[in-house]
Amino acid sequence: MYDGQEELDNLVWDKNDEESEKSQKEMQLKSRCRLVERLAMEKFGRTATLVPPLVMGGFHMLYRIRLEGVTPDIMVRLPCPDLVQYPDEKITQETATARYVAENTDIPVPKHFFHGRDDSIGPFIILQHVHNSGSLSARLTTPNEDLNEQHVLNPVIDEATLEDLWTKVARCYLQLAKLTFPRIGSLVEVGDGSYEVAGRPITHNMSDMLRLANIPSAVLLPEGKTYETADEWYVALAEMHVAQLVFQHNDAVTSEDDCRNKYVARQLFRRLAKQGRLSTFGFAEDDWSAQSSSGEFPALAPAPCGSGSFRLWGDDFRAGNILLNDADDIAAVIDWEFTYAAPTQFALDPPWWLLLNTAEMWASGMQDWRQTYDVRLKTWLCAVKRAEGSMEGPGPFPVALSTYMRESWDTGRFWLTYAARKSWAFDAVYWRFLDERFFGERGSDVSQDRLWRERMHLLTQDERDGMELFVERKMREAGERIIVDWDADEARRRLSEVLYT
Repeated sequence: MYDGQEELDNLVWDKNDEESEKSQKEMQLKSRCRLVERLAMEKFGRTATLVPPLVMGGFHMLYRIRLEGVTPDIMVRLPCPDLVQYPDEKITQETATARYVAENTDIPVPKHFFHGRDDSIGPFIILQHVHNSGSLSARLTTPNEDLNEQHVLNPVIDEATLEDLWTKVARCYLQLAKLTFPRIGSLVEVGDGSYEVAGRPITHNMSDMLRLANIPSAVLLPEGKTYETADEWYVALAEMHVAQLVFQHNDAVTSEDDCRNKYVARQLFRRLAKQGRLSTFGFAEDDWSAQSSSGEFPALAPAPCGSGSFRLWGDDFRAGNILLNDADDIAAVIDWEFTYAAPTQFALDPPWWLLLNTAEMWASGMQDWRQTYDVRLKTWLCAVKRAEGSMEGPGPFPVALSTYMRESWDTGRFWLTYAARKSWAFDAVYWRFLDERFFGERGSDVSQDRLWRERMHLLTQDERDGMELFVERKMREAGERIIVDWDADEARRRLSEVLYT
């Protein structure tokens, strides 16, 4: 059975690593540092001095700058070329989102002073430096002297401490849930203090598709594209999964049956999205899934409205971007990139980051991740209930958020959102946690190479007819390790060939 993350295009990844390493070295040059100081001086009209060391974040280089006669310090953040896709667009959207959250909630967000593009150093954000004692992730991880080791929730952490810390984060979730938006997409600032959902949602998965698999931008979301309904967005996500399989030239499939499994899963997932079924799965309105007919969940909370009211979702909202002070209070929530107005269904799931590492990257496998998460979820739900109990006024939903989150985990809605967001975790999540909930039990002891046979009858005739031609093409590609740069029109035509009505 699929378990963990599928392979990205290692040839593209290696090329990106080489190019980004060169870019990062250039960003550390003294000449670049002087340009950053000059930019800060121009913006604030004061002598600006770099405070070492430079900090390389996941996608950005951070320069701490001290302004003469001004406290606190500021941070100049530059996107690293080759790591950040659509840098100008992303900076505009992130700044608008951070400012909107700061103005409409009590969540501590560093002040964003300026953003734009400088002729010498490119796109930039200038924001407030916030004194802190480290991230929530660092506070919760197993103690380890190796700073490069991936964080994993400390298995022996004090339960009361964990609940107290998570209660503070839960209050942030409840505040974010009160913000509603009329469309799905990214916020942009359209005037002095005025914001609109007018930008396409730039997701973490889209960034990986471009950076680590060379998926042509022409088959992804067009600039300025927003969505009126949750169902439209589920279709867009499903079609990006199809695009990943179509255009990832290297390491996408390991065998003909592996390719058939991936083809069948993506076609079925897209069909459910187009039928408007993914948006109701695991809610009271779910009258279509095999799970709903089993009677296992006789009374579920209602599905959110599929149009006109959406919530902020951040692909990168996680413990590593929540900074604490010495008293373990939240000092700042940072890095609002990959944040957009999304289907409210996303906001009703418990956080994916509770164990600090993702399910697909968990060393002991996804089943162990699920079992460990199940234990820790109880603590998180207690924290949410505490936060709900201290909240003034009515809650943001017709049913308590803690109830929605518990039902999300119990019914598998959590896994639907997870699969929808992640092309390289999709196959393991779909076959392990969703397929049988959607369509009923498979035959006993079905091996991985035969999964597709169990669902072949659910495909349309066109989908069945196209499968073997698709498999043949992918196997030919697997024999030739090259990086392919697609013509935009040809790429759109190729994708349309496998997006059946």
